[in-house]
Amino acid sequence: MEVASAVRLPSPEPELDDVKEVPRKRDRSPYDGPSAGPSKRSRRDDDEDDRRNGGIGRRPAPKPTADDLPDDDSRLKLFQNAFSANRKLPVDDSKTRAGGAYIPPARLREMQKSITDKKSPEFQRMAWEALKKSIQGLINKTNTANIKMIVPELFSENLVRGRGLFCRAIMKAQAASLPFTPIYAAMVAIVNTKLPQVGDLLVRRLIVQFRKGFRRNDKNVALSSTMFLSHLVNTQVVHEILIAEILLLLLNKPSDDSVEIAVGIMKEVGAFLDEMKPAIANAIFDQMRNILHEADIDKRTQYMIEVLFEVRRTKYKDNPVIREDLDLVEEEDQITHNHTLEGDLKVEDGLNIFKVDPDYEAHEEEYAKIKAEILGEEEGSDDDGYTDASSEDEEDEEVKAMDVKDQTNADLVNLRRTIYLTIKSSGGFEECVHKLMRINLPHGLENELTTMIVECASQERTYEKFYGMIGERFCKLNRMWTDLFEEAFAHYYETIHRFETNRLRIIAQFFAHLLGSDGIGWHVFQVVKMTEEDTTSSSRIFVKILFEELLASLGQKVVVERFKDPMLQDSLTGIFPTDADDQSKTRFSINFFTAIGMGVLTEGMRDWLKNSAPKPKPLPEPESDSDDDRSVSSRSSYTSSSYSRSRSPSLIFKIQISAAEGQINTSRT
Repeated sequence: MEVASAVRLPSPEPELDDVKEVPRKRDRSPYDGPSAGPSKRSRRDDDEDDRRNGGIGRRPAPKPTADDLPDDDSRLKLFQNAFSANRKLPVDDSKTRAGGAYIPPARLREMQKSITDKKSPEFQRMAWEALKKSIQGLINKTNTANIKMIVPELFSENLVRGRGLFCRAIMKAQAASLPFTPIYAAMVAIVNTKLPQVGDLLVRRLIVQFRKGFRRNDKNVALSSTMFLSHLVNTQVVHEILIAEILLLLLNKPSDDSVEIAVGIMKEVGAFLDEMKPAIANAIFDQMRNILHEADIDKRTQYMIEVLFEVRRTKYKDNPVIREDLDLVEEEDQITHNHTLEGDLKVEDGLNIFKVDPDYEAHEEEYAKIKAEILGEEEGSDDDGYTDASSEDEEDEEVKAMDVKDQTNADLVNLRRTIYLTIKSSGGFEECVHKLMRINLPHGLENELTTMIVECASQERTYEKFYGMIGERFCKLNRMWTDLFEEAFAHYYETIHRFETNRLRIIAQFFAHLLGSDGIGWHVFQVVKMTEEDTTSSSRIFVKILFEELLASLGQKVVVERFKDPMLQDSLTGIFPTDADDQSKTRFSINFFTAIGMGVLTEGMRDWLKNSAPKPKPLPEPESDSDDDRSVSSRSSYTSSSYSRSRSPSLIFKIQISAAEGQINTSRT
């Protein structure tokens, strides 16, 4: 056979009777491991070798006969073994480390397609590497602008399985870029509200890392750990007693490095301690003062302590507790972990490495439920057993359901109740705006929010700036809210006569706040027509209070400059009319603003009446001289009466407004 001819059998050695052959060592197999030292065989004596080898020389190998030749199968096996002896062992790519040789993407995709069993170690290792890469990438690209988008993507990964990877990655990123510590702390605060075991593990690892850095006199490690813990105290992820213990340890036996680390901690967490735990803050600053005067420290360290006292004197204006753009967690949602510096803490380093999970699918399903609860996702049905007829029936039912309308306005009432309770339960205007923005407003009902803000403000006994700040913040958040509040101004001015006097005053003060803060544009005055026919006593009182509040908040000079703005003149033709056909409207407006103390705004109308207004026709001359005295007397009486008519309306306005305000006070009492 061809195979037999390809195999070369060992030939017998020549017979040597007189020559003594020196025993040689056995060739080392390429599959044997490295030897740890001299073996027992090298220490055997010659007699033992002789006994094993059958004497000094080797016995000659007998010549092979036809019966001794291997058959076809054995020859083929011998050939394969001889061929594979010079070939490398096959390598399982799925078991190689992630940092090994480069695997082309096409080959990697083929490997992933070939592995479909989720219980196999190969599949779980690939999923582990993908999880580690995803978490590391999301943390590395986090910044202030995109943190709100990164966190949902982070929750889409299995943070329960990869909590060790998350903690290691975020600690490494924070140590490499200390200015990003507030951003990483805000991310941990969000994750901690939903998965507190992740926040707890991070706190434990940071404490242990600080211990190691402190024992080894590693200043950089101690500084990064304490800075991260300080910001976690600010976000209430860890209790402030931990940072107090760290400060006590650092200042017990002060050195230049320990004082520098303590100063860095107080800059970050000092505002929080002054507000929440002033006793701890006072004790720390007393100790700092003693160190400054008594301890033998370097000049540089003394300057650092003096700078810290200056920072405290300025109320930590450059080191707030939480920056406004990173305040993303409600205080009642936060979970605070209580750990001490000397406690027995386990860092669970085993979570950083891959381990085969026999219940992999069950654990993935559990996290899928947690993720759906966190992200608000709804699990869709994957059943494919529905027929076309059933799907058509469902579509018909959906169409019918869409056609049903609630005529009782129950949804509208519930929406208004929700807005009202949200406003009343808020402690500050920023918290209120944040909660109101989270309300799911149906499309087309956005104006209900602005209406409820004005209504809630008018229900108070006196005007509260709290509501004005809410309206101002909404106007500056989005142009849509500005347009809605401008529409609300027009609506309330047209219906102001329906409100009681106290509510009228509060509504005027509310819109004066929006105008003074540039929340809404001053072109809203185009709805005001200051004429006798177009105004009522309620609308005139509304305008009077509005202008008084603008004067109080901005000052007369700014108000006059605003109304003289050329861009606004087209919108002010109603409130400051200059109608050539009916000059009585101009005189009415002049008298009104003069009566309320805003006569300076009427200078333009007065100039128009004096110079540009068409003059009345002259009176006809008398027919005879005998009637001169009578005409003169009649002309003088006409002039005096016209003069009295031109001056009397301001007095009339004052009397009317005073009487109306008297009714206001009477109704309130």
